[in-house]
Amino acid sequence: MSIVGSRTALAKGQVWPGTVQEAHVTTQGPLTTEAGAPVAANQNSETAGVGGPVLVQDQLLLEKLAHFNRERIPERVVHARGAGAYGTFTVTADVTPYTRAAFLSEIGKQTEVFLRFSTVAGNLGAADAVRDPRGFALKFYTEEGNYDLVGNNTPVFFIKDAIKFPDFIHTQKRDPYTGSTEADNVWDFWSLSPESTHQVTWLFGDRGIPASYRHMDGFGSHTFQWSNAAGEAFWVKYHFKTDQGIKNLTSAEAARLAGEDPDSHQRDLREAIERGEYPSWTVGVQIMPVAEAATYRFNPFDLTKVWPHADYPVVEIGRLELNRNPENIFAEVEQSIFSPAHFVPGIGPSPDKMLQGRLFAYGDAHRYRVGINADHLPVNRPHATVARTNSRDGYLYDGRHGGAKNYEPNSFGGPFQTDRPLWSATAVSGATGNHPAPVHAEDDDFVQAGNLYRLMSEDEKERLIANLAGFIAKVSRDDIVERAIDNFRRADGDYGKRLEVAVQALRG
Repeated sequence: MSIVGSRTALAKGQVWPGTVQEAHVTTQGPLTTEAGAPVAANQNSETAGVGGPVLVQDQLLLEKLAHFNRERIPERVVHARGAGAYGTFTVTADVTPYTRAAFLSEIGKQTEVFLRFSTVAGNLGAADAVRDPRGFALKFYTEEGNYDLVGNNTPVFFIKDAIKFPDFIHTQKRDPYTGSTEADNVWDFWSLSPESTHQVTWLFGDRGIPASYRHMDGFGSHTFQWSNAAGEAFWVKYHFKTDQGIKNLTSAEAARLAGEDPDSHQRDLREAIERGEYPSWTVGVQIMPVAEAATYRFNPFDLTKVWPHADYPVVEIGRLELNRNPENIFAEVEQSIFSPAHFVPGIGPSPDKMLQGRLFAYGDAHRYRVGINADHLPVNRPHATVARTNSRDGYLYDGRHGGAKNYEPNSFGGPFQTDRPLWSATAVSGATGNHPAPVHAEDDDFVQAGNLYRLMSEDEKERLIANLAGFIAKVSRDDIVERAIDNFRRADGDYGKRLEVAVQALRG
């Protein structure tokens, strides 16, 4: 079957148009300044005589030092530590009854992608092998614009409303007084936020420390909307099942690896691709008809819950493969940006309150961190189409629009609106206010955490209890310890009892 779509298969050595490789400059020939003037001497700065003071007129020296001082941009507040690679997404099933997205329009269609993996809480210099969720941020360079799917390696998260996100992350980062990560802060927040019990059970279980980025699953985590050509809408959840198999590290293995090779995950991904062992994931979706959401037994837009596969089976739709490493980590990984607000026709948001907050927060973070023209960088700009906007100027604007008019509508052949929304409208009603999410018949913060615990083998339960107890035992206040254990007790009696015994043994 021939491959059609926004990209055709590339021969080895070819590059996608518009990428960093295409913009390469030669490194052969005389060394020059940033302005292109040849450099006469690069080993000694210019001085006033032998042994004299350095001269301000040595512009090469000043240029090099000034550039060096600015070689780093602010690291991401979350997901700072990461690695990435390019690849392809290939459609393997007909999903046109559910979405009109062009990159999903035909079996065999192939789209270029860039995937950035990351840890969540660690800073840029942190180790890879730590107990932390892993970011799974995927950019599809489609012919209708870039589509970003920003998820994790877990199908759920700690909280269900974005207004709590800054508070949550503050507990994971360094305390403003001690300068260290504090168990008191972490467990105080988690114990006061019972909705976190499900994700905490995931995090401290066997899958809490993946052995590599290649050996873990990915999830869109949020609920999204698909809409077809007829305007019918569906709610979907994305699943990326690793074809390499799941592999994890124990706490002891991770501690050793983090000390011996802090870059273990990044190195593993890069070297696997260099060897031609291209990692891949089988991509599937769960699909819920919009009409079923209102009466589903729990809130289907709650990020702390999964949709049981018995209710909505995962349907395979494609295959994701990573087959090309970035050539410059800073340009292509550190400066890469992802935003869940980057949708394409046929895909849109849901009322998920965490997703709604992220629609603003991610873009705003990139505008601060990388700059207002971050979308112009090769890794971020569309590769299969051209962005046509009226945005001009700002830091590092390159004048790409020439003298074109910068307003719409205009009478000079400028870009125009399509009058066709990207996604279908969602019905709303009621008064404005700081409302909690609608309550469904079986909404509960503990049921799914208990279900997950009961699915574990006895060995898995023992490791989970040991991991949790080791961390909770570091908490200084008895009331926080008791409140934390009580959340797990409410998820499952045996879960809470065993945890209480283990914590008491460690605390004496």
